[in-house]
Amino acid sequence: MLIVVTNVAKYKGADLPTGLWLSELTHIYYHAKQLGVEVTIASPKGGKCPVDPESLKPFVLDGLSRQYLADQDFRELLDHTKSLGDVVEKPFDCVYLAGGHGTMYDFPEDINIQNIVRKQYEGNRLVAAICHGVGGLLNARLSGGNYLIAGKKITGFDWFEETIARRKNRVPFNLEAALKSRNVYYKKAFIPMTSNVVADGNLITGQNPFSSKEMAKTVLQHMIRFPRNT
Repeated sequence: MLIVVTNVAKYKGADLPTGLWLSELTHIYYHAKQLGVEVTIASPKGGKCPVDPESLKPFVLDGLSRQYLADQDFRELLDHTKSLGDVVEKPFDCVYLAGGHGTMYDFPEDINIQNIVRKQYEGNRLVAAICHGVGGLLNARLSGGNYLIAGKKITGFDWFEETIARRKNRVPFNLEAALKSRNVYYKKAFIPMTSNVVADGNLITGQNPFSSKEMAKTVLQHMIRFPRNT
């Protein structure tokens, strides 16, 4: 499994920290490791992946994420992620785009993400993304030129949730509107900030941080339904 995380530590034009939303990494990482899945953590530039301090507040920091936060070896992994350029040609059974507001800056235009996602999807292997990490799917195109997510059932952090998070005036774009502009079948939870996972073939997306647990279980369950790398 390849897990892609952000390198961006601040909102553009503001001295406000952001980065990876920790639980969107820890739950998929834990379940993958429990099943003996080899995990590679990479980022667009490689090196340090900042953690959004908002994801460390008591209300959202669950027990599993707290354990990983205290794990020095795990923190070392986040400080020394691989560069996507070094893994773009490697085969994976699943590519998972973790979220956090930082991803809104370095995921959508990253050519390596687009190439990895295209090859993964066209090879009938799992592509998964959660929350703002879904923005990494926006500009990925299939070999024929069409947007990969066009016509797909998909979810991602919605605009009302952005208001609840008090980031509506900070984010560089409206993710919900951007997804809809790709002619997707956008599916969101009836109640904001509750778990919602959408699967469409070998494409799996999660709406928000509260989807992290369900997302991890769904992705690992789906891995056995698709061809594995050898």
